[in-house]
Order: sequence, then structure tokens, then C-alpha cells
Amino acid sequence: MNKTRRVVKKKSSGTSSRTRRSKPYTPTARMLKKYSDVLVKFALNGGEGIKKGDVVYLAAQKPGLPLAKAIYKTILEMGAHPLVNVIDDDFKLLHVTNASHNQLTFFPGKYYRGLADTIDHWIRIVADEEPMYLKSADPSKVLLSNQAARTFRDWLDEKEDQGKFTWTLCLYATERMAEEAGLTLREYWEQIAKACFLNEANPVAKWRRVFRDLQGVLDRLNALPIDRLHVESKGTDLWITLGEKRKWLGGSGRNIPSFEIFTSPDWRGTEGVISFDMPLYRYGNVIKDIKLEFRNGRVVRSSASKNERMLKELIKQKNADKVGEFSLTDIRFSKITKFMAETLFDENFGGKHGNTHIAVGKSYHDTYTGDTSRMTEAQFAKLGFNRSQEHTDIISTADRVVTAILKNGMEKVIYRKGKFVI
Repeated sequence: MNKTRRVVKKKSSGTSSRTRRSKPYTPTARMLKKYSDVLVKFALNGGEGIKKGDVVYLAAQKPGLPLAKAIYKTILEMGAHPLVNVIDDDFKLLHVTNASHNQLTFFPGKYYRGLADTIDHWIRIVADEEPMYLKSADPSKVLLSNQAARTFRDWLDEKEDQGKFTWTLCLYATERMAEEAGLTLREYWEQIAKACFLNEANPVAKWRRVFRDLQGVLDRLNALPIDRLHVESKGTDLWITLGEKRKWLGGSGRNIPSFEIFTSPDWRGTEGVISFDMPLYRYGNVIKDIKLEFRNGRVVRSSASKNERMLKELIKQKNADKVGEFSLTDIRFSKITKFMAETLFDENFGGKHGNTHIAVGKSYHDTYTGDTSRMTEAQFAKLGFNRSQEHTDIISTADRVVTAILKNGMEKVIYRKGKFVI
């Protein structure tokens, strides 16, 4: 994208301070075809892929157009109907910089109601030409502008609860994204190819095998009558209450890649402290060395060594001071070994010890064990599911031990050294 002010050479804001000039690199047409097959024929519709006649909303930032075109062709190949939204981040920056309060909160309801009613699936391509393009904007205005779309997201959530809508998220690497992570563009794409199994002869078949293996872990985990979880690592002593009528999920096709096993706990039972060693990239800012303290389910203290103001503005949003997700990634599944400066990949980081992450904000209704289509928001709230416009994943890669306290009072270690041990 043509940013208002594009920075083309700078030191990484992530864990590496290297500045590396990449040689020109472009993924091959064959790789992009495999990528599109994974997204269209596998990730959507819960691992089953789209059906003839489905309407697929395809949203891509401008640098991601090569992948978007490959996906478009695959959607047509499947007999479905693509709708395309090409995103130029210049307009977002212009809006949050110049719009009035009334303009920032404006919501064209009829347009979005029609869109929500029409689409069956949504593919979102993240492709930042300049990951830090919102850095100069007022954080409160950035967050306010995002509130306008809350109703649209609520409509899609309702449709998803009814089993009538699916979505997935993917990544198309750019020079600046790679530079932010301290990698060359080729190295960055190598991580994408490895993580998404694009080097396999049949990536879709490989994903199906991985998801079957993930399901085995899920079956064992969901068979345990867990009351609470205790997470211990350097700088972390955190208690999570699982909550009634909860299940663990993973391997649903939401997000490619996705190796995490997660649940949405009862936010009211979160207690203690958790530290995060991975930088958080959010709303055009990088927030480092985040530490959160919970009491009676709410964040009572937050700190960061960089961009603490952004962190506090984020947590100040309605119900963004509560946990909406708790997740663990097993190193036997994830092939991601590099910091990517992008949550989609970093929340699935494998490395030496896997990762744990929590999301502050919105809970996932599909972690409820019953029929979500029969549930009201009041009923979800009664069970401790959190409702918020925010859902921000914050990641720790520290070596940790997770102990389950079962409903009969017994304790069982379920995760250590980056692996589930159940």
C-alpha cells in the first residue's frame, strides 16, 4: 500500500535488532495455488471446505493481491461466489487522523446488515506494507474507530453460533513485515511455507492428518473433569477457572496456521499474575514486556516497558479487562520457530517450549458444550463468557508447567516442556 509516510529501512521493533536488506522474493504461482487450496478447500466450513453456491467474502490488504487472485480462482473453481474487498491502509490512517467523534463512530447499518445476511464465509488476508502505519495516531481514536463495526461482528457471531458462517485468517508476507521480525523476506516466506505445509505435495491432506492428531489431544483433555488450571513459569503464577459447560477446541480451520488448543474460561475465576515475553503488535504499535495482574477476574494492574499507554487504552475498553481465551500450543504440531511480529503466527509459535497465550476481551461461544444456537447473551454471561468488542492475544514462550485441579480435588500436570502430557 502507498502509506502517507512509508518507512523502508529501520531496525526491528521485535526481539531482534538486525536490519537486513532482503533480496527480491516472490512466492511461486504453485505455492500460491497450494495456499489457496488450504484456505478454500480446507480451512473454511470447519475443515470441510466451501460448497457450490456459497458466498465467500474475500478481504485483502493491497500487497496481498497475488494471493487474493489465487483464492478468487479457487473459489470459482469450487462453483462458489466471491465478493472482494481490497483494503488500502492509507484510508484508515486518514480516517483516524482527521475524522470527528461522530465520523469515527458512524456505522452504516443497512450496508453491513445486507453483507452479514449475504456471506457464508470470510477469508481475511493480512499483508501489511507498513506494520507500524498507525503508530502516529492517537490510540484512543484508533480504538474508537473500531467500535463502529461491533454490531457487524455481533451479527456474524450470531450467524456462526447458528452454524451458518465460517471464517479464516491468513498471512501474505511483505518486505516490512519481514524486517520487523528481523528476517529476510525469503526467510519469512520459508516460515509461512513450513507452518502451512505448502512444501508438501498435498497440503490439504497434511492438514487433515494434523487435525486428526490434534483431536486426539482434545479428546483426552475434554475427558478430564477440570475445575481450575494453575500456570507457573518465570514471572507467572496464574489461576484459571475453566467454568461450567466448557470444552477445549483446536483444529477448526479458523486461522491458517492453527496449532493451538484453547478454551474460553469463566472470566470471574482468573487470579494472579502473568508475564509475556513476546512483543504484541496491535493497532500499529508494538507493546513490549507486558505484565498483567488479575483479581476477582479483572485486570487490576498492567505494565509494559514500551507503549504502556496503548496497553492501558486497550484494557480500558468495555470488558477488555477480562480473559476471553486461554490457549496452549504443543511443539509436536507447530513448525513455527521464528518470531514473526504478527499475532496470527506468534500465537501458534512452537520453538523450544511452545507457547501459552491469553486473550483479553471477547470469549468464543463455540467452547460451550451445548447448542449455541439456543443460547442468549444473558445465558452466556451467566456462565462467565465475556462479551467485548476487543479480543487481543498476548503471548508467552517461557517454559511453563500447567497443572489441572480436578473437581474431586486431585491434581494432574497436563502440560510441561512445551507438550501436553495427558
